[in-house]
Amino acid sequence: MDSITAERRLNAIHGHLVPVVVVGAGYHSNDLRSNPTAGEFLCEKGYSVVLPEKLQTGKWNVYRSACSPFKLVTRFPDHPYIGTLHDNSIHAVDTFRDYKYLGTRIRVDGTIGEYKWMTYGEAGTARAAIGSGLLFHGIPKGSCVGFYFINRPEWLIVDHACSAYSLVSVPLYDTLGPDAVKYIVNHADVKAIFSVPQTLNSLRGFFNEIPSVQLIVVVGGMDNELPSLPPSTEIQIVTYAKLLSEGRGNPQPFSPPNPNDVATICYTSGTTGTPKGVVLTHGNLIANAAGCSIATKFYPSDIYISYLPLAHIYERGYQVLLAYFGVAVGFYQGDNMELMNDLVALRPTIFCSVPRLYNRIYAGILSAVKSSGPLKERLFNAAYNSKRQAIMNGNNPSPLWDKLVFNKIKAKLGGRVRFFSSGASPLSPDILDFLKICFGGRVLEGYGMTESSCVISMMDEGDNLSGHVGSPNPACEIKLVDVPEMNYTSDDEPHPRGEICVRGPIIFQGYYKDEAHTKEVLDEDGWLHTGDIGLWLPGGRLKIIDRKKNIFKLAQGEYISPEKIENVYAKCRFISQCFIYGDSLNSSLVAIVSVDQDVLKTWAATEGIKYKDLEQLCNDRTARAAVLSDMDAIGREAQLRGFEFAKAVTLELEPFTMENGLLTPTSKIKRHQAKEYFAKAISNLYAKLTTSDTST
Repeated sequence: MDSITAERRLNAIHGHLVPVVVVGAGYHSNDLRSNPTAGEFLCEKGYSVVLPEKLQTGKWNVYRSACSPFKLVTRFPDHPYIGTLHDNSIHAVDTFRDYKYLGTRIRVDGTIGEYKWMTYGEAGTARAAIGSGLLFHGIPKGSCVGFYFINRPEWLIVDHACSAYSLVSVPLYDTLGPDAVKYIVNHADVKAIFSVPQTLNSLRGFFNEIPSVQLIVVVGGMDNELPSLPPSTEIQIVTYAKLLSEGRGNPQPFSPPNPNDVATICYTSGTTGTPKGVVLTHGNLIANAAGCSIATKFYPSDIYISYLPLAHIYERGYQVLLAYFGVAVGFYQGDNMELMNDLVALRPTIFCSVPRLYNRIYAGILSAVKSSGPLKERLFNAAYNSKRQAIMNGNNPSPLWDKLVFNKIKAKLGGRVRFFSSGASPLSPDILDFLKICFGGRVLEGYGMTESSCVISMMDEGDNLSGHVGSPNPACEIKLVDVPEMNYTSDDEPHPRGEICVRGPIIFQGYYKDEAHTKEVLDEDGWLHTGDIGLWLPGGRLKIIDRKKNIFKLAQGEYISPEKIENVYAKCRFISQCFIYGDSLNSSLVAIVSVDQDVLKTWAATEGIKYKDLEQLCNDRTARAAVLSDMDAIGREAQLRGFEFAKAVTLELEPFTMENGLLTPTSKIKRHQAKEYFAKAISNLYAKLTTSDTST
């Protein structure tokens, strides 16, 4: 050993020794300690740690959760043997066998009643029967199974059955329309489809165009109501009840998958083009849930309401975590208009939603407060401000305010919700704080996508700062990549900015049969390029500020990010939804606004404006001017630049929905379709702007 090497090793050893001076003894000794690593040294008090991308030459720009900085989570720390969805299901059934699991409301004599529950053990038995039934009908291991119905207990039972028998689940959005469903069935070579009578009617229109399908199972159907099939088709149709019976009579042993086996192909409709199939393995989904489990704890005493589409990864990812913790899952009736009624009946403790519903809850509460009279309004404001101040200072609010004011508000969601989460699109910080104050408990916002198996980042418990999406999921790492055309760089001060890129065991395997699109988002080093622009706040919190893919250029050369502007205008009291449009032929932006009808009617009454119907009110020049004025005020408050303000607006009564083709299943605007849908309105807006400029 040469002297230089020996000296280096001695220095490394001395780095672990702490000199301790013994007073009066005339000597000192060394105690052994651990030497802080680079990550610990740089971010001892943060929510994230910063690491170099490559050990030798890498820039220090990779962020990991402070909960697990040196190893990305792949398994549940307390149950490392759970490597697949089937393992998770076995764990849940064995651990929580007699606990309630799946609940639905029973209708008696035409009246909806209370929830009736199936236990984990009963669900496990049904899982084995359904899987055996599929094998009985010749559906081989590795086949794709389509799910063409909305949330109900059978959805999860069939999903567990697919995992137990190494089948691949393929959700079919009931709102995608028959053309997209037909495309997915053929693209994924689906062998069996579970449907309900309503979606079966859609399938009947193209039986002869889906040659791979051998079996259709009708959930909730009766044997005597099944349709007769044309002689040319080889498809078998059975009811769910019959398949269950056939499986019980012909039991088959489980055929467990491996962690690297494909668990599901989730087709994302996207904002343009044909759906792309996101391939996720069992290991992907378990890693995502395991990472979330480190900071989020649920219990068998918890109750969750399932109404967000199970075909969407947001709800699907939660179901893996809920089963792990033995949570009871109650299903809504299937009608969003009855959701509040279901909440009161179920009294959940966990509530996951999207900003659109939280915005409605916020607006509804404020409207009720304003109409309650001056005395109650002052009481609410006093309670709100007092509780807000206490929370911001890290103190416990006085329970008096809950008794006087907030318990009545909590009762609207059943009165017991202790955990709220928001995802799919940005939630206003004001509304997040409002939920925290009015309902209590933990309120967090997360960020993720189908390609990341769900959660990329989420707010940490105890973090009272809103307006961000938290620190990385312990199962992934995040870096920001420069986007020079938008002037975003990782060297920006005071906050690094750039495109959010993610790597780790939660990242998908690629788009099914689509190598070209896979290469567009997944680079050679395994980084998923999300297309979202983020910045790092102090403490290692991620904030979404822009979108890379939807930028366009105005006539004067200014780049526009419409989603950023739409998120600003979402705070306008008149706006339920907003579509911002511009192009390189015009120098200004215009807005298509789906109005909040209640707010518009209240405004008209206050202003003394008479109208025959709401359509006439939407076309009223004064109404348009009032909405645009409010949008301008919101824009100035958010410090939009001059060219980012909408210069003209048209008011629409019809909401943007999946049914009219304007929204994706994750509530994002389909920009190309919206442009075509509102082509006449957009043309009229620009014509008016041109006339106005000419007259000026």
